[in-house]
Amino acid sequence: MRVEIEPGVRLFVDVEGAALVPDGTAMRDKPTLLLLHGGPGYDHSSFKPLFSRLSDVVQIVYVDHRGHGRSDRRPPQEWTLETFADDVVRLCDVLGIVAPIVLGQSFGGFVAQRYIARYPAHPAKVILSSTTHHLGLARKLDWFERLGGAAARDAAQAFWTRPDASSWALYNQHCRALYNTTPQDEAASQRTRYVPEVLFSWVGGEQQTMDLRPGLALAQCPVLVLAGDTDPVTPLADAREIADALPPQWMQFACVEGAGHGTWRDRPQAAMALLRDFITAPR
Repeated sequence: MRVEIEPGVRLFVDVEGAALVPDGTAMRDKPTLLLLHGGPGYDHSSFKPLFSRLSDVVQIVYVDHRGHGRSDRRPPQEWTLETFADDVVRLCDVLGIVAPIVLGQSFGGFVAQRYIARYPAHPAKVILSSTTHHLGLARKLDWFERLGGAAARDAAQAFWTRPDASSWALYNQHCRALYNTTPQDEAASQRTRYVPEVLFSWVGGEQQTMDLRPGLALAQCPVLVLAGDTDPVTPLADAREIADALPPQWMQFACVEGAGHGTWRDRPQAAMALLRDFITAPR
């Protein structure tokens, strides 16, 4: 369904599971897990079907960011972290979601970090998954060269400095298969609704200069930083710097060994167990 979050702006939303469930003689509220997908330029489909495993403990809300996937197309001036972060609150207001658990994967983690900075009292918990606080080009290039040699390093350098259709084609050829330590489902990538204009504009724009660490000090809820130890695009060192920027009383850190970008893609049992434990732990 499409949900209007402000006049003329509709986001695609899919909801899995009830928020209010029978529990003995009463009805019990389950928390809501709001999933912010990666990209930019992609959609929520990468979370399906694996995240259904959590539907016994949370109601799951899948959403396509503004201008992404099945959401309404919007002009480039709206493709900003502030707008995407504000949309989290707008969507919760419209759906009546109070104190969500917000998971941001990769680019969705950029949005979640800005959301923490702008609305620190809004979430119950936040999960920052396979994400970074800055462009971090030098680390990216070192990792791609380590995993794929000079061709991968050159393709990464070209895309992250000159994002367009040509550099993206080379990046897909030499770098994308290096994101993960296990073969990925080709059908899943074909299911994705992809908006290249958003990708090229955002990577060539705000991502070049962003620094999200200062706002993390404002966090007022538990924040899990989840990373794989073999992730070339949002390296483990970046995740550690995010963790260091969070208030110690709220920060939790987990590294999944043998996993790359999106830890559940390589180690689903380990990653989903970590997510379940974090979600269900008392605040």
